[in-house]
Amino acid sequence: RNIGLSFGYSQVAIISILNGLKKVDPNKKYIKNELNNNWEVLTEAVQTVMRYEGYEEAYEKLKSLSRGTKIDESAYKLFVSNLEISQSAKKKLLTLTPANYIGLSKKL
Repeated sequence: RNIGLSFGYSQVAIISILNGLKKVDPNKKYIKNELNNNWEVLTEAVQTVMRYEGYEEAYEKLKSLSRGTKIDESAYKLFVSNLEISQSAKKKLLTLTPANYIGLSKKL
């Protein structure tokens, strides 16, 4: 007897959720600003490439760069430029920005 009632409540809940999601509007300006101010997002990509290139202690090297300090574009590019990795890997890392990096290391 109560199965229909639970399905009815579920349907009302799903419809309410969908209506609420239609009202959500992301603040694209804020998101873009946050990405541009947080270049440490790219340390994952750098660490992955460093390990792929056989770089010893990739995590520790990045830790010295990223712990306790804010990484901006110039600091990121200087760090990547000074790495002892192949030029093609450097070129790929230098083209990355926090806005265009989606975490798929296979794309590097």
